[in-house]
Amino acid sequence: MTAPTQYRGMDRAALDRGYNNTEAVGLARREQYVADWSARSDAFRKAHGGRIDIAYGPGARQRLDVFSAGRPGAPTLVYVHGGYWQTNDKEPYAFLGEGVVPAGFNLAVVEYTLAPAARLDAIVAEVRAAVAWVVEHARELGGDPARVFVSGHSAGGHLTAAAMHDPRVAGGVAISGIYDLEPIRLNYLNDKLRLDPEEAARNSPLFHLPATAGPLVVTVGLGELPELIRQSADYWAAWQARGLRGRYLPVPAHDHFSILEELARPDGKLLAALKDLAG
Repeated sequence: MTAPTQYRGMDRAALDRGYNNTEAVGLARREQYVADWSARSDAFRKAHGGRIDIAYGPGARQRLDVFSAGRPGAPTLVYVHGGYWQTNDKEPYAFLGEGVVPAGFNLAVVEYTLAPAARLDAIVAEVRAAVAWVVEHARELGGDPARVFVSGHSAGGHLTAAAMHDPRVAGGVAISGIYDLEPIRLNYLNDKLRLDPEEAARNSPLFHLPATAGPLVVTVGLGELPELIRQSADYWAAWQARGLRGRYLPVPAHDHFSILEELARPDGKLLAALKDLAG
């Protein structure tokens, strides 16, 4: 099957620009964000402790860290990092516990095998397995298996949407996600992902909505790339048209990276949305 040269009127160069979040924000600024997240995560782990590198499967990266709210039967947030399915680790994202844990949630930060070592089919399966593991072990983690929520950012937003197919998931917050993978297949990101048309289609949440699901908050920063905003708006429209519950929450003034502060801050809009889901 011959790949089309365009997607929504964009050629390869336009698609490369349309999905390059680092270029949009600037490398220096992105590195500042990451350095800040890493320092805050180190401080959070040191101050709070946690159960580190729990295996949810046999693979080297099939592991997660759990930070307890210290209350029996607490709700749990499973967080899935981004990095376009090919970069990043769980360690820089413990800082999200600054908001999530004092709000009364356990926080489980998930890692998964990256491309090109894993195809996207396998990455989706790993994240679904991680979420299932947390649901099945929630009580021993001090949580309530009926109140396990999923969130993730960028590629993690895509993986959050994929995880919503588990009917045991109580709800989700999908942040700046990718829900139609066809433009990814046609741009620079596919050098490592190696998506073919069929794999892109079957892993595109836009075309595989669950029959039933917990409520989902679809959110994106209004300072992000237009394609990221469109993807979120399109996915929310499809989710709503399916009769599924949730809300669309575009957040003004945030770029692709700064939006995570709305989950990390005690007064953050995304943390408030999560609390509403659990309420």
